[in-house]
Amino acid sequence: MYIGKVIGTVVATIKIDHLESRKLLIVDQLDLEGKETGYYDIAVDVVQAGPGDTVMVIDEGNGARQILGLDPGAIRAVIVGVVDEINLGQVADLSGGKYEVSY
Repeated sequence: MYIGKVIGTVVATIKIDHLESRKLLIVDQLDLEGKETGYYDIAVDVVQAGPGDTVMVIDEGNGARQILGLDPGAIRAVIVGVVDEINLGQVADLSGGKYEVSY
């Protein structure tokens, strides 16, 4: 599971049956400071997220299929929550210093 930011949508008029009527979003994985990493997933949205939202993503095929009630199914990533706030408290940096992380 990871925290990501929705950066766009995917429109596919022709797709396999178990993706019919499901919203697909492009998610950029965030690092511990809330910055986009450039690692992208196309995820099925089950929580009505949209572009700009910070979301929780399950990025494991078996868990994703269980959430959607599909077996078998060709789905790996599912958006399972919209994040309101993240507070990691104090985080150590490489020089041994500490700083607060919250976004």
